[in-house]
Amino acid sequence: MPIYEITQDDLTPLTETSFDVEGIYERKDLQRHLKQNIGVLSNDLMVISEEYGEWLDSKRRIDLLCIDREANIVVVEIKRTDDGGHMELQAIRYAAMLSTLTFKQLIDAHASYIAPSGHTYEQAEAAIFSFLRWDEANEDAFANDIRIILAAANFSKEVTMSVMWLNQHDIDIRCIRLKPYRLPDKRLLLDVQQIIPLPEVSDFQTQIRAKEHAGREHRAERYDIRYQFWADLLNFAKTKTDLHAGRSAGRYGWIGGSTGIAGLGLIYATRGTDSQVELYIDFGDEDKNLMVYRHFEQNATAINANFGGELDWQDLPDSRGCRIRHLVPGGWKSPKEEWPLIHETLVNAMINLDKAFRPFFSSIPV
Repeated sequence: MPIYEITQDDLTPLTETSFDVEGIYERKDLQRHLKQNIGVLSNDLMVISEEYGEWLDSKRRIDLLCIDREANIVVVEIKRTDDGGHMELQAIRYAAMLSTLTFKQLIDAHASYIAPSGHTYEQAEAAIFSFLRWDEANEDAFANDIRIILAAANFSKEVTMSVMWLNQHDIDIRCIRLKPYRLPDKRLLLDVQQIIPLPEVSDFQTQIRAKEHAGREHRAERYDIRYQFWADLLNFAKTKTDLHAGRSAGRYGWIGGSTGIAGLGLIYATRGTDSQVELYIDFGDEDKNLMVYRHFEQNATAINANFGGELDWQDLPDSRGCRIRHLVPGGWKSPKEEWPLIHETLVNAMINLDKAFRPFFSSIPV
């Protein structure tokens, strides 16, 4: 279906073109743009490496190796062709090869990727920890799943049927169509659409998988306990605020919420014996992150007063984002009879955190 330009008198279809006609290449152009703007494909990704190929007895290379916010590995394969070739088979091979990847090897891969820009191994490790909101390495929580994203100009029937079948068998693989259009003034547009599964279906499938996973008998005990900790907190939060309405309990150490501004998140986090609420700043651009952080910091006196106490201000110079947090005693390892008080304290702190910062959202520098 074409894209239309709305003019005063008519709807004018834009001219559909192709990467071949426009002289746009896979690695030189598409891959370069997507690695710099990975949120185009999914808003929960961090690029770990490009052309990754540290395989045993293999010279094959992944276009983009990523992780998501839940520490899952994500394989991104890119084609400029109109049929996708055999990219789904290629990506499955890569996913199988990555199934033995350790967290240390992931850090090594990212360190090698950012080394040409002058960044150190320690900075690579800190960036990954910051993205995952981890304080230390956790092999048990790493790579519990491997996702696959196929991005191409279009997909053959064989590819789409294969992807749909794999989705039905709980393989998280999706097709994203990249279609270029030429404007009358010669500017080039790119229409990015997830076509399999449809986003609404994908969200539903994710919820179903999460529910099934929550019921499995052989999960690690700490995941069971932490899942229940979050479930109880969210149930209580619903009685006080809609800030995290629609969020579901998970196995991991944090739950994100939206402020209504992309790049600013209201986060609950728990470790073993303490927890926190935080405003997390991540616009995908380190300079903008710091600029927004400084904007809030300049108003720290008023924000702390609105919150009702001193906040912990962290610009995290070696990390991807910045955060302002408030620590609360007690976490998922605390005795369950203490959970109601912990949850009440966290929810009240979250409400106060939102009220403290919201008056300053409208004056955020563009």
